[in-house]
Amino acid sequence: MSDNTTEKKMHCKAEIYDASIYRKQLPSITETIIATCEDKACYTYIDYDPIPSSNSVIEIINKFREILFPGYFNRGKLDPSNLKYRIGQSVSVLFDILAEQITNSIRRDCLRYDKDCSDCNERGQSISLEIFKATPALRRILATDVQAAYEGDPAAKSHDEIIFSYPGIFAITVYRIAHMLFKYDVPLFPRIMTEHAHSITGIDIHPGADIGERFVIDHGTGVVIGETATIGTNVRIYQGVTLGAHSLPADAGNRYRGRKRHPTIEDDVIIYSGATILGGSTTIGARSVIGGNVWITKSVPKDTKVIIEEPKLIFKS
Repeated sequence: MSDNTTEKKMHCKAEIYDASIYRKQLPSITETIIATCEDKACYTYIDYDPIPSSNSVIEIINKFREILFPGYFNRGKLDPSNLKYRIGQSVSVLFDILAEQITNSIRRDCLRYDKDCSDCNERGQSISLEIFKATPALRRILATDVQAAYEGDPAAKSHDEIIFSYPGIFAITVYRIAHMLFKYDVPLFPRIMTEHAHSITGIDIHPGADIGERFVIDHGTGVVIGETATIGTNVRIYQGVTLGAHSLPADAGNRYRGRKRHPTIEDDVIIYSGATILGGSTTIGARSVIGGNVWITKSVPKDTKVIIEEPKLIFKS
């Protein structure tokens, strides 16, 4: 064996030994991490009853899209001869996952906050069934959203393009599912759903918002729609729009929870990019147009156009 080979082997052994010095410290570090699980100031959920799963959220959203837009997001070919079987399979699988996650959400809330027993398993099954009963109507509402997006966007070449690729449609789809769960008082899970869509699209819609048909979010990045916002029919908003609350005090969580804090947008309103509309008593009247980058904290009458004064531009050669 050459001196060069021996030297390389000794070097490798030294590297392994160096690594082991660090790894030997991991058990004691792990113990310090475990010790913090008993610290009530830290957030920990360790129990025999599971909490909602973020992985299941993604699976539920994907399965819902197979049912809400058949043929677009299904794995494998979907044709008239296998439609009944494939959709039936998707419904069956989704029902079991959804019922389990709803049950976990309700049980977690009940046990953690010492609430009265509400038959969480039965509620999980019952709410899931009601969601599926409402799915045909939900498909029709989403069809109006897609159609409105197509009619208002000359860059859209087809409805298929919108369904497949528009982040606004994805965010609205997830919102409309989560909103149904929210109305059935399912805790935690609806918010996890919409925040997943938020993380992908940059569009933040609280599941508690009330949004009518033919709703369009064009481009979408940076849109924020608060919990108590109300949006009418045939409303179009652009990127960077905020439908938010006024500045709130540090203890707002307790003082303002359950109160209307976000604006009302009536039918046929257009809100351009960067507009900020704040306050629970603020209403944007029907058929109004809100220009880009405006800041609104008071109500706007119907059929009104709101724009900011044209800024003075400076050109430098």
